[in-house]
Amino acid sequence: MTYDIAKRNIDVSEEYRRYCLEKHIPFEVVSSIKSYDETTLFCPAGMQQYKKFFKDATYQNYTICNIQSCLRLNDLDCLGDGTHFGYFNMIGTFSFRHWSVQQTIDFWMEFLMKNLGLKIDYVTIHPDKSDWKNFYNIEIKHDDECKWSDGEIGGYCTEFYINNIEIGNIVNPLNNCIDVGFGLERLDGIINNTQSKSYEEILENTILKIIECGYTPSNTKQGYVLRKLIRLLYKKGHHLNHPFFLKEVERQRNMIDRYHKLLPKNPNKTKEWWYQTHGVEIED
Repeated sequence: MTYDIAKRNIDVSEEYRRYCLEKHIPFEVVSSIKSYDETTLFCPAGMQQYKKFFKDATYQNYTICNIQSCLRLNDLDCLGDGTHFGYFNMIGTFSFRHWSVQQTIDFWMEFLMKNLGLKIDYVTIHPDKSDWKNFYNIEIKHDDECKWSDGEIGGYCTEFYINNIEIGNIVNPLNNCIDVGFGLERLDGIINNTQSKSYEEILENTILKIIECGYTPSNTKQGYVLRKLIRLLYKKGHHLNHPFFLKEVERQRNMIDRYHKLLPKNPNKTKEWWYQTHGVEIED
């Protein structure tokens, strides 16, 4: 079904903060996309900072909520489709041997439906967890893919959908913890009917967020990613009034001049030769 909601100008992040504090749950906002460990270049999910608590059985009877800035580039080609953002904010709930799956579902169903006024089209659960259907009073679909893992920690999950778009999920790591993540931008787009940003706008926002967190263009790690994104933005014909981008524009102009100057003497050289010998990048 198509979900149509009147524009209401709800501040989703403020609603969540207030909701958590009313429930007497600790709440924090983390605006940095810096990674918490060496497994990723940037923070990809709200749970990353809590991995040690999931794994440590002595850490228990504690629940915290947050909004964590994240950055994912695996779906770079999907930017601008209304659901992928590169840099985005994840609304999270994390419980360490404290809350049950039932408690967590109740908590989130109340927030989504009562506080935000949303109507969930359906949720998915894994066939192995068919008993979870008793936790809901809405349509349930079985999905063999309802498992999640970051390579170290994982568990069965249940996913929430509106307009066939996943807005978030509840994961049950190690069968005794809780890891919840909902996309702030996706929720905001549905609730406030905000216009989707273009590919170039999203790319620009991602670049600026990386710079804001203290990174500079370089040949390695986070700096390499930043340099790659700046070059991509340039090739898309978008302008960014920032010294890093302006320096890239100058570099591109010099590279083009060098290519045209040397081309008559090297008409049959491969693009690999141009790059390795003169640092000139030739498009296919």
